[in-house]
Amino acid sequence: MKLWLAVGLALTLSAPVWGQVSGAEQQQAVSITVYNSNLGLVRDVRTLKLAKGVQALKFSGVASKIDPATVYLKSLTNPSGLSILEQNYEYDLLSPEKLLDKYVGKKVTLVLKQTQDSTDKFIPTEATLLANNEGQVWQIGSQIVTNPTNIAEIRFPQLPEGLIAKPTLVWQLDNNNSNPQTVEVSYLTDGISWKADYVLVLNPEETQAGLNSWVTLENNSGTEYRNAQLQLVAGEINRVNLDSQRRIVQQENTQTTYASAAPAFKQENLFEYYLYTLSRPTTLKNAQTKQISLLEAQGIEVRKQFILLGQPGYYRDYNQPGEPIREKIGVYIEFTNSEQNKLGQPLPAGIFRLYKADSNGGQQFLGEDRINHTPRNENIQVKVGDAFDVVAERKQTDYKRIDDKQTEYAYEISLRNRKKEAITVVVNEFISGDWAVLASSFPSQKTTATAVRFNVPIQPDGTAVLTYRVRVRY
Repeated sequence: MKLWLAVGLALTLSAPVWGQVSGAEQQQAVSITVYNSNLGLVRDVRTLKLAKGVQALKFSGVASKIDPATVYLKSLTNPSGLSILEQNYEYDLLSPEKLLDKYVGKKVTLVLKQTQDSTDKFIPTEATLLANNEGQVWQIGSQIVTNPTNIAEIRFPQLPEGLIAKPTLVWQLDNNNSNPQTVEVSYLTDGISWKADYVLVLNPEETQAGLNSWVTLENNSGTEYRNAQLQLVAGEINRVNLDSQRRIVQQENTQTTYASAAPAFKQENLFEYYLYTLSRPTTLKNAQTKQISLLEAQGIEVRKQFILLGQPGYYRDYNQPGEPIREKIGVYIEFTNSEQNKLGQPLPAGIFRLYKADSNGGQQFLGEDRINHTPRNENIQVKVGDAFDVVAERKQTDYKRIDDKQTEYAYEISLRNRKKEAITVVVNEFISGDWAVLASSFPSQKTTATAVRFNVPIQPDGTAVLTYRVRVRY
């Protein structure tokens, strides 16, 4: 590993000139639109002074995960006078191994380390690299040497053509004048995405909540976007699956930064999606996670629900009649996304995290759940966890085969409330086939073709028993 580091540090030479070169330092403006689907649309504006006639333009500072098929170059100041003859994407990136491969059969300078009387001496020595395949073979003078261990560094006379330090777009252009002009390059890149994260803080009575939403951006596209205009698209766009044809670059050392807590996005409709535009420029570094405030709301009316979900398998055969089945009761928070409820705006897909203050005022994490894209005036239901003080036990009390196509099932569900306040448990049972409830101790409601609901109130430290019989025809 020391050898590779020495190679990288010892290379101090200039790259070959391939016509006009434009780096990120010539960037006048950059904007990026980020989608939910690991995709970004980059628009890079630079001012160039191109010569008149046919020439090459080398455009560096682009994302390493760029999709070359989506690249588009246009002149903003001379649109009819600049023509593209050819476009190339160079991504054979410089590395010690590739550099050595290019120099197989050529002479370089090895700096050899020799130790005499506890003193290190470094001796530059001309050598020819004969092979770089699962090890190195060198000709040093009249000797053939494999994998010498005393190489301190390797010095190369020049950078081979074709190796570049950064992914680069190369065009052959035909320009009709030599005046400075502004060009815009746009392209799609993988490796950049965003999601919404929500923090819902319940009041002590668990009847209202405050909501903070953050946009979390992850940039692993292979380049930095400095002082960029940032826009986000919320919605599910359709894409052709080309993953097998794309190069995958692994990024490490991800860094997280947090932006201002004040909401900073302007929202508008875009086709069947929503577009969020940040009101100020921001910088997205490569291998960075950034969070920016999306919205805030206070005084949201919420409802806590206790829900028991049955299993479809309960209505396919008998299941140990008489033996109780202990079941978990989920705890959910539900609210309406409406203006009357202090919200009323589209909520992008993301994770809701719920908190509540303890007796000392410290916020405690309660649980989390994921929501889909939710338009205004729709209900949102978030599962927080499972109830500790509410117990459910189910047992099958009867199983009767009427004929080859009809079966009757009878169940008893004991619900015990060990809380100090009254609650209602919603029991949702999933039943396939052609079915009907023949009898029940609490009113039944057929909610779908495969579901029935019972609302079971339970007094403080009390017990309620739901019994019902269902006939199923298959």
